[in-house]
Amino acid sequence: MAASPINPGVPDHRGPARYLWWVIVSQRRRVAVGALLGSIWMVCLTLPPYVLSHAIDDGLRPGNRPALFGWSAALFGIGVLNAWLAIMRHRTMTRIRLDAYFRTVRVVVDQATRLGATLPRRLSAGEVVTIGHSDVGVISQALTVTGPGVGAVIAYLVVAALLLSVSALLAAVVLVGVPLLAVLIGPFLGRLQGAETDYRERQGALAAILGDLAGGLRVLNGLGGKGAFAARYRDGSRRLQDEGYRVGSSMSWVQAFGLGLPTLFLAAVTWLAARMAAQGTITVGELVAVYGYVAVLVLPVTFFIEGGYDIGRGLVAARRVVDFLNLEPEGSDVTGAGVEAGAGAGAEAGSRAEAEARAGVEAGPPGRSTEPLPAPQVPSVLRDPLSGVEVAPGILTALVSGHVSDSTDVVDRLGRFLPSPATWGSVRLDDIAPHEIRARILVADNDADLFAGTLRAAISGRWAPDDDALARAVDAAAARDIVLGLPDGLDALLEAHGSNLSGGQRQRIRLARALLADPEVLLAIDPTSAVDAHTAANMAARLRAARTGRTTLVTSTSPLLLDQADTVYYLVDGRVTAVGRHAELLAEHPGYRRLVSPDAEEGEAPEDVGDAGDAGDAGDAQDAGDAEVQHPPCSHELHRPSAEPSHEALR
Repeated sequence: MAASPINPGVPDHRGPARYLWWVIVSQRRRVAVGALLGSIWMVCLTLPPYVLSHAIDDGLRPGNRPALFGWSAALFGIGVLNAWLAIMRHRTMTRIRLDAYFRTVRVVVDQATRLGATLPRRLSAGEVVTIGHSDVGVISQALTVTGPGVGAVIAYLVVAALLLSVSALLAAVVLVGVPLLAVLIGPFLGRLQGAETDYRERQGALAAILGDLAGGLRVLNGLGGKGAFAARYRDGSRRLQDEGYRVGSSMSWVQAFGLGLPTLFLAAVTWLAARMAAQGTITVGELVAVYGYVAVLVLPVTFFIEGGYDIGRGLVAARRVVDFLNLEPEGSDVTGAGVEAGAGAGAEAGSRAEAEARAGVEAGPPGRSTEPLPAPQVPSVLRDPLSGVEVAPGILTALVSGHVSDSTDVVDRLGRFLPSPATWGSVRLDDIAPHEIRARILVADNDADLFAGTLRAAISGRWAPDDDALARAVDAAAARDIVLGLPDGLDALLEAHGSNLSGGQRQRIRLARALLADPEVLLAIDPTSAVDAHTAANMAARLRAARTGRTTLVTSTSPLLLDQADTVYYLVDGRVTAVGRHAELLAEHPGYRRLVSPDAEEGEAPEDVGDAGDAGDAGDAQDAGDAEVQHPPCSHELHRPSAEPSHEALR
């Protein structure tokens, strides 16, 4: 089973049945051993009735004690053998189920990593968790059929052969009766599979609602929407409950038939055998053997029914996994394994998603090479032809736009999270292997995850920096007061998503993590949006000092940060309208001045400012209740995650 967590292999996602077959053949040797042990165990269960019949006919009835003791010893030996076989069968089947479980988990995790920034746009976190927890368990349980399921078929044939040696009529009854039981159960299994499918879909949707409710509880409470959202969840929960009753109803019939029909079948065959014994057609020992054979046959019949049930559920779960595996990254440009860029880059990728997990490049237009090209060996210009932005190496560049999405899209294209003709030096970004980009270009945004653990681990990421390096990164992000304010400093525990910190504190911790990574190119999205004026000024100055000589791009409308930039790009409708220093753009472009300066005349709106509804993600609003901003936003700043302080406040 060691191979599964290391290399799960390439899954067959052409359909749910093919996926289950892939999980089986991926551990074919273990499955073969499980089937062998299950078959021997099941066949050995038929031996005690055979031995018992001979003990009666050859030893007990004629009074032959040596024969009786001999057959009794054989019966004891068969019991010990069956116990050992049962233990080994169970161990092997447990390993098979665990391998299938963790193999599927790894495949799902690899696919989530491969999807990258596409994942949150296509599936909710609740749905992914349900697939990675519930569905993988159902798939692993379905593999039980490979052991006792195979053994049940062989045991059925062996019992029929043994009965044939006693009576052809009894053998015919068994050969016809068992398939008839399966036919009677079939419609209920089909109905159960349909109910399971509906239940699973509603379960995923409800998990998504619960995730949204838990993640945005503070915001919902502040907006007065908690009650409405909770009512929506209760309604979904009632619908899921009704669907669960449907599943339970079908399952109860399957279980009832699974226990009741084999028992009735046992009674019918025993009655027939008793009549034959009374008529002298078979001996008393053979009657006991027939009863034992048919009693043993109850177990294979039960496995048939349970196996059908498990396979039906497994197909439903596998269909969800296959649908997930069939998702493609936007632009289909991610096909191979990448690495995080610097310390904590895996966490920085948590919102834009993890860096791509498999190395490869976009096929691109006809005529372009499908082989990865090397990235520039020296610091080079990053160009985005769609907007006209050029990020020169070694300086601090800023993007200003009335629409947050315009500047964010530029960053995503330059970070190769969106397909585009962006270039790095003379090479297109989508011609460079993803792991090279992830190793040298880091995109840091305000949705990057902070995982539960110590503050030191949250900042360090995958590296093990010394205390001096950590202190420099913390100071550069103006986050020393956070460390000093926590009881255990850097060893203080953070809750999941850093929920025990304020919005501004989380923002500074994310920036410290990005600065500690010290990537060749840092692309930071609005790094000072959730802090007050004094903190923003410190962050801006220290960011410039920490990144001296390194290529840095920030998006912002904060005059405090823009004043530190060497070059500012002013975007209107996603295109560069003006380029220059902050002071030059303030003097020469009224639209820019109105956008970044709250001193603009009332009623005069910048030409590129859109509706407030365009403004940013709902996730940004989560920090609104605890952000460190002390001044109310101006009307033109509604699109921003949080407001920058006014010039009056700065004075």
